[in-house]
Amino acid sequence: MSRLHPPVHLLRAFVATARQSTISGAARELHLTQGAVSKQVIELEAMLGLDLFMRVRGRLVLSPAGQRYLPAVSQALQQLETATLDVMAQQGRGGVLNLSTTPTFGAKWLIPRLPAFQSAHPEVFLNFIPFSQGRDFALPQLDCAFRYGEGVWPDTTARYIAGREFILIAPPGLPAAQKLRQRGDIRQHALLQHPSEPTAWLRWCEAYGVDHPNPVGGPRLDQVTSIVRAVMAGLGIGLVPLCLVKDDIDNGLVEAPFASTLTMPSGYYFCYPEAKAGLPALAAFEDWVATQADAA
Repeated sequence: MSRLHPPVHLLRAFVATARQSTISGAARELHLTQGAVSKQVIELEAMLGLDLFMRVRGRLVLSPAGQRYLPAVSQALQQLETATLDVMAQQGRGGVLNLSTTPTFGAKWLIPRLPAFQSAHPEVFLNFIPFSQGRDFALPQLDCAFRYGEGVWPDTTARYIAGREFILIAPPGLPAAQKLRQRGDIRQHALLQHPSEPTAWLRWCEAYGVDHPNPVGGPRLDQVTSIVRAVMAGLGIGLVPLCLVKDDIDNGLVEAPFASTLTMPSGYYFCYPEAKAGLPALAAFEDWVATQADAA
């Protein structure tokens, strides 16, 4: 048996023991006897020719070698489990697509449209990968992502979807003295800032000739949803993508005192690595996304 390809059951025993710090805990997790788990760990250590654990005050602690080995083994087992679930879910049809999206764009633009996609393509099964992994196409489990930016990423195909048009939003029902009748009235309100567009208010002021003492100052919130909620709560006024707030305006949750929008250089793009362009599920999803973008 190759030392470079340890059996999966030995690796699972290693990971469980590292997680539980005891053989008895690993045995309960794996539904095995303590003797079986102990034997499997010893067998793996013998194959590798090194100790993966040290015993410290009655508990098993990873050795330096074990500390280096654990992250890679855990990731490999997770990928194997994901791949197995994918192929089982599709009964071998291979229609699984793993994607990631920014939280607000996913909630406000993508997910409300997905029932139409699932109806048109029941053979494609969508898995959402955590947003934190959406910029790393080196991850084998990530097929595509919705990203915010100017549409240029190395070795990546990017199709613009929406989000360049920004609109000013304010709390509904402001007192008469605080209403935004002219653009210069923004001076009496806190300007809520988003870190992805730190110069948005500066651009807005320059575009509309507003002399503001500090257009880049104001509370910073890390999600567009948070900005919208802060506006609703009366904490300030926001400048956000129209595609993410249109329904809130229509429903009266926030107001858009000025109908005009500001065009920004960045927006939301559908992206995927060039190496995965031939995936049938990806091609079907890209065509559908393009249709939705054109219809928006």
